[in-house]
Amino acid sequence: MEAELIALAATGATTFVQQMAADSWAQARDRIVSFLSRHRGSEENLVEGELETSRGELVAAMQVGDEQTALDVEAEWRTRLRRTLLAHPDAATELQAILDDLAPQARDDQGMDVHNTISGGVQHGPVIQAGHVGTLNFGTGSGLS
Repeated sequence: MEAELIALAATGATTFVQQMAADSWAQARDRIVSFLSRHRGSEENLVEGELETSRGELVAAMQVGDEQTALDVEAEWRTRLRRTLLAHPDAATELQAILDDLAPQARDDQGMDVHNTISGGVQHGPVIQAGHVGTLNFGTGSGLS
């Protein structure tokens, strides 16, 4: 069980740091602050300040290409999460739920499986297969037949 908690802490730290660098940080931060303050017995203001300090260090490190500082931020949160989970193993389910909710945001930049079926005979127009489609414009005179 301890190995599973340590692995979950590592995954959590990686996800937290990825979220710190994302535009969706404010939403993720609120969930993380709530989780940590409940299970570490810290005030939300203190936890939020620690997270924002880490985020500031991470953003500054990313701007100058300082990979070591980014790794240090992740290691710090991995240690904190590991200690939290070892002290409160029942918190693992809640942390996993938070990570599952944050994971789709992290996966948006990665490839995904797409399964489309075209049926009904010959198609006389464009067929698009994609995971996400922003804007498509099929104008006349564009060379499409």
